[in-house]
Amino acid sequence: MDYLERFAIPHPSPAIYASMVAIGLTVIAIVAGLTYFKKWGYLWREWLTTVDHKRIGIMYLISALLMMFRGGVDAIMMRAQTSAPENTLLDAQHYNEIFTTHGVVMIIFMAMPFIYALMNFVVPLQIGARDVAFPRLNALSFWLYFMGAMLFNISFVVGGSPDSGWTSYFPLAGNDFSQSVGTNYYMLAIQIAGIGTLISGINFIVTILKMRAPGMTLMKMPMFTWTAFITNVIVVFAFPVLTIALLFGTMDRLFGSNFFTTTNGGMDMLWANLFWVWGHPEVYILILPAFGVYSEVISTFARRNLYGYKSMVGSIVIISFFSFLVWTHHFFTMGQGPLTNSIFSITTMAIAIPTGIKIFNWILTMWKGKIEFTVPMLYAVGFIPIFTIGGVTGVMLGMASADYQYHNTMFLVAHFHYTIIPGVVFAMLAGLTYWWPKMFGFMLNERIGKWAFWFIAISFNVTFFPMFFTGLDGQARRMYTYSEATGFGPLNLISFIGAIGLAIGFALIVYNVYYSTRYASRDISSDPWDARTLEWATHSPVPAYNFATIPQVHSVEAFWDHKKKDRKLFKDKIEKIHMPNNTGGPFIMSCIFFLWGFSLVFSMWIPAIITTIGILACMAYRSFEKDDGYYISVEEVEETEKKLRGAS
Repeated sequence: MDYLERFAIPHPSPAIYASMVAIGLTVIAIVAGLTYFKKWGYLWREWLTTVDHKRIGIMYLISALLMMFRGGVDAIMMRAQTSAPENTLLDAQHYNEIFTTHGVVMIIFMAMPFIYALMNFVVPLQIGARDVAFPRLNALSFWLYFMGAMLFNISFVVGGSPDSGWTSYFPLAGNDFSQSVGTNYYMLAIQIAGIGTLISGINFIVTILKMRAPGMTLMKMPMFTWTAFITNVIVVFAFPVLTIALLFGTMDRLFGSNFFTTTNGGMDMLWANLFWVWGHPEVYILILPAFGVYSEVISTFARRNLYGYKSMVGSIVIISFFSFLVWTHHFFTMGQGPLTNSIFSITTMAIAIPTGIKIFNWILTMWKGKIEFTVPMLYAVGFIPIFTIGGVTGVMLGMASADYQYHNTMFLVAHFHYTIIPGVVFAMLAGLTYWWPKMFGFMLNERIGKWAFWFIAISFNVTFFPMFFTGLDGQARRMYTYSEATGFGPLNLISFIGAIGLAIGFALIVYNVYYSTRYASRDISSDPWDARTLEWATHSPVPAYNFATIPQVHSVEAFWDHKKKDRKLFKDKIEKIHMPNNTGGPFIMSCIFFLWGFSLVFSMWIPAIITTIGILACMAYRSFEKDDGYYISVEEVEETEKKLRGAS
């Protein structure tokens, strides 16, 4: 009994018990379904062991959507709790757990995999490659992320969720104030997922630098590929900082070290600095791929080439540089002095300039264009005014003296949602809809998609715009209740109504996927949007080898020129194609990582040692493994091309 008590939830409630039942029933249903339909072999051969960048991208996508709804439930519960004064739907402890998990899930386990879903699927196609540079590492990246996400999410029903905020500031996150294992989950789950992200960063940098099609110089790359490249450069520089911060935090909690304590030589502000040295570049890790998506979508549906290509590239590089010079604005109010505050206030406002350049370039791309308001274009156009509000309020927060009023109020909550939701969620939904036919061979229903857009766009503003006013009136963020005398009640109720509208919008997206899967025509061309970049030059859905012959690139818009100017894009001669073999190694290794993390969460040292040996054994096995891949014969390629009706 003592052994089982360590896994108990420290603050149980009916909602948690209901979640336990729901998780158990879901697992039983999945196992029963796979067994009944005899799909275990298919699941292992086609998905769990795949190294195909396209399937890995789809698995990232499914995981991100699941995490979006997981984090969305947390958001609805928070808005419900604050919708009325002195509400008792949630107590203080459960509210702390929910806003902590909401932030972590949405940033680390929803937004990050969403951008890597699109990168995985699109980037190799845009540069005319067969796959990424290191297919096995790519699979390992996904499975490490997935196991990290699963480890974090089981905290809700095994041991207790973290409750010290998504930033997990010390000493609040130390053993003295966070005595449950929740913060252990935080440290180890994000560490495992972060290792996967760092591997992806290296992989995509090498892929983009070394595997571009003949003729595709850096200044002929599509804008989404450019943003993916710069994003992964930021990942490689920023994520090691998070890795070290999480390592130090884990050592403080498990081994009694004093990196972030207020005594014995520790420095609690060291955590804040390390976290935000990673955390603010992380904002641009999320935003830059979104800018790439909007560039592709706006150019396609304005029927014009992207205005100011070179200035767009330059602004991305400048943003990546400045992203590492603004982290201290997250603690203007923590006593670092006027000189430091002034320097970081200037850099914070300066980073708005290259962002503004991009917005003007998008507007000028649409100027005199023949705009077609498809669902992706609606998200792109809707992004501009909403994100501008987020940017302007960001400059307000960047004024160090004024930040003393704004800091830790709902004004700040409104600001970062006005940047992250239009800057990431809108973009990912635009990209999802835009590249859906390339992924699955059919299009999502436009009518349902437009209903979903308007629900989401309007409800977003109804949810978050009132927070600017309650924040200026003094409502603190993370405050789980308030008195009627504060006057916050009516605006918070409006926010809750908006959150319900957002839920309806996302429910419509789910219905759209269901409806389109059942009823949408599969008889579509490989280029249903009349697009401009190379991914549309191959079939929908894409064959395993991507292109029967590698494209020959002569301009920034090689496929557009191929269609409109009759420039030759492919060689006539098909040759045999070398491809990597599937492997179960990454999946097995990530499962061991999951057990390793779980063992450390509960300080079970013998299983932790065994799983550590298991991880090292997987590495050693891979070091000595000989696997030269396989070839797709010319006959097989020709047969596939004939079946898919050709794309050239």
